[in-house]
Amino acid sequence: MYRSGTQVHYLASGAATNGAFGLYRWEMGVAPGGADPHFHRGFSESFYLLSGTVRLFNGDDWIDATTGDFLYVPEGGIHAFRNESGAPASMLILFSPGAPREEYFETLAQLGAGMEMSDEQRAEFFVRHDNNFLPS
Repeated sequence: MYRSGTQVHYLASGAATNGAFGLYRWEMGVAPGGADPHFHRGFSESFYLLSGTVRLFNGDDWIDATTGDFLYVPEGGIHAFRNESGAPASMLILFSPGAPREEYFETLAQLGAGMEMSDEQRAEFFVRHDNNFLPS
């Protein structure tokens, strides 16, 4: 669990689908949280809102996505997401092909719980997991 109260449920990992896709349920707590604008070189990412309201960035605009909304982000597409609603929200995240995201998610949770990482270690971690954040 992340400091913001987020929980990630592994529904179908890339290993379970022989690399075809990875499907995860992302449950966000009431505290603000999410991912800053970034892109992935080696896989696409899709979001489907199950409940609540999540702000999704499609590379151009932030939109308030609600239950039933969907966003597809191709490889290299800039995107981000944040729960700023003050209420819980839940969404499915689909990666294709099925990049191994479990270690990435588990390390993010440890970072949120206070694990220390140098700037160099953090940069290497993001590169290794194909998370390319834009300069702020």
